[in-house]
Amino acid sequence: MPFSKLNLSKPLQQALEENAYVQPTKIQEKVIPLILNKNDIMAKAQTGSGKTAAFVLPILKLWFENFTIGKPKIKTLILTPTRELTQQVANSFEIFSVFMDKKPKVVSLIGGEHIGEQLLNIQKGCDIVVATSGRLLDILDKKQINLSHLEFFVLDEADKMLDLGFAQELDLILKSLPQKRQNLMFSATYPQKMLDIAKKITSNPIEVSIQDEEAIVQDITQRAIGVNKENRGPLLRHLLDNNSWDLVLVFMANKRATDNIAAKFRKYGIQAESFHGDLDQEERSYTLKEFKSKKIKVLFATDIAARGLHIDDIQCIINFDLPRSPLDYIHRIGRTARAGKTGTAISFITHENHDHFKLIQKRSEISLDIETIEGFELAGTPPEKEKGKEAVKGQRKSKKDKLREEAKKNN
Repeated sequence: MPFSKLNLSKPLQQALEENAYVQPTKIQEKVIPLILNKNDIMAKAQTGSGKTAAFVLPILKLWFENFTIGKPKIKTLILTPTRELTQQVANSFEIFSVFMDKKPKVVSLIGGEHIGEQLLNIQKGCDIVVATSGRLLDILDKKQINLSHLEFFVLDEADKMLDLGFAQELDLILKSLPQKRQNLMFSATYPQKMLDIAKKITSNPIEVSIQDEEAIVQDITQRAIGVNKENRGPLLRHLLDNNSWDLVLVFMANKRATDNIAAKFRKYGIQAESFHGDLDQEERSYTLKEFKSKKIKVLFATDIAARGLHIDDIQCIINFDLPRSPLDYIHRIGRTARAGKTGTAISFITHENHDHFKLIQKRSEISLDIETIEGFELAGTPPEKEKGKEAVKGQRKSKKDKLREEAKKNN
């Protein structure tokens, strides 16, 4: 089915053609007509499936048809789990509205940037707000945003928000929204916690699930390579030397390791940088811009890049450290093989993470043989497991924990 069959306006059609959108993806084909018919949606859509355009296009069409003269009022609120996804969704509204006679004013609300400028943009009047929940709560607490005219409430990458303690934040946000609104939820999975949240938002959504969404992952060549923990860096350099990858995204377990290994690789003459939550927003934006333009070949990142990083040309994903959960594994490898392209995802398997990788494979319903690379063979025996000790969680409060505590105080 071509986009012309989806009842979109000519300016939107023109923007689609300008950006080489030829045919709608399956999620777009199903969701766009439902949104135009004013239905609440609960869509199951994997990363890379084209879900952003699935809600941006119909929202733009409906906004234009109901445009009123005067100071703009916030008609659409979109919540995302990361700053990068917030900016990319906001950018999508700009891209698709470029040929419209009247263009909506879009404001992004994210941490890492001055709140004063964001408050000023809201006070000037805006039509669409794309936000992370923490920064939106900051602004709601200051009573500097009016959401009473809201018509669309969108949760993008909703299941990722669960990992960030989103349930309590959502309760506070919902209190500021009008009861009558159109609700659109997009999530790669719908665990019970997500279903519980969905009930708070809407009572009668139309559920949309793409049956062959697994094909997105099937476009990815998945590999597992056995290697001793201390040899992962040399093995990665070996792989880079023996493959013609232009863009490689390497996932690390923590911020310090990300910085350290990027510095080591630069000493070997490899164009490498780190990407994590401790970078300020200007640094994050600049790093992503350099990576997209291929001035950086290898980007070492924490799981902040597992969602919301939409770069079509990443050819290889490396799990230097394994993710915590099978779901995070799927989201990580989904950074490659985007926009109809193929890609490779490689996981380094050590004695320490071997059992965890078995669990990831079982729950992700994949089965990979662990390869051996000459000169980097996994040697020795697994360390004995200590019994009777529970995992110790970090004692320092995260930024999200502090935000939730503040939100509870102000409730």
